[in-house]
Amino acid sequence: MKFLVLGDIFPSSIKLLEKKIPLLIKKKKIDFIIANGENASNDANGITINIAKKLFKIGIDVLTSGNHIWDKKEILEYIKTEKRLLRPLNMSNNLPGFGINIFKKKGIKICVINLMTNYFMLKSRNVFTTANSIIKKVKLKKNCDYIIVDVHGEFAGEKMAIGHLFDGKSTLVFGSHTHVPTSDARILSKGTAYQTDIGMCGDYDSVIGLNKKTFLKKMLKIKTNESNFPAFKNASICGAIVNANNKTGLANSINQIIIGGNLNNKVLS
Repeated sequence: MKFLVLGDIFPSSIKLLEKKIPLLIKKKKIDFIIANGENASNDANGITINIAKKLFKIGIDVLTSGNHIWDKKEILEYIKTEKRLLRPLNMSNNLPGFGINIFKKKGIKICVINLMTNYFMLKSRNVFTTANSIIKKVKLKKNCDYIIVDVHGEFAGEKMAIGHLFDGKSTLVFGSHTHVPTSDARILSKGTAYQTDIGMCGDYDSVIGLNKKTFLKKMLKIKTNESNFPAFKNASICGAIVNANNKTGLANSINQIIIGGNLNNKVLS
């Protein structure tokens, strides 16, 4: 089975995604798509109901998120019933929504887990004890056929440690949040595909997706009435394609993809 995972979606990339996702599904024979959608709104703060619906319509099967999930208040009700939109599992249990779900497609069960690290992030329950609890409850080829984990966080060490915790127990662990793709996509020693951060789908002629001129004014403490807003010029799509083993649920391969924009394009032929 082939999975496509996509980094944090910025509004500048949505038109490119509408164009490229159907082509990737056909050319690369993609079976299931997961993307982080927490920056997809027009101002890059959170996600709206309409944009979530648009992303589902173009072929994304599951949207994960992170610290920006509650930026648009309309999501508080929507996420109660829309199980394809996940929020970090280790957020407070008092918050609405789901941090884990098992999705069925073509008779195959795919478990998607959304976690958020602890350092430099919104206060949440310990990511390692949460992850370890799930590992004990949800097992490859017992409860589901494949397990995909999005670890949303700033600190690479936490994300890498979570990768090793899930090694041999999940199909893929990928990091999100920093908006910068790392070059460490690989298969870990026990068979789990891993990448510390798969980057963002957005304009890289920016500061992590935001307008560079406005951002620099803020950093230099230059008075301006402008607020930070996303860059909207030349978007890139960043992510990875994972080919999973049908018998074990582990990964056969992982390949980073970068399409369009200011980064060097890197797509499997």
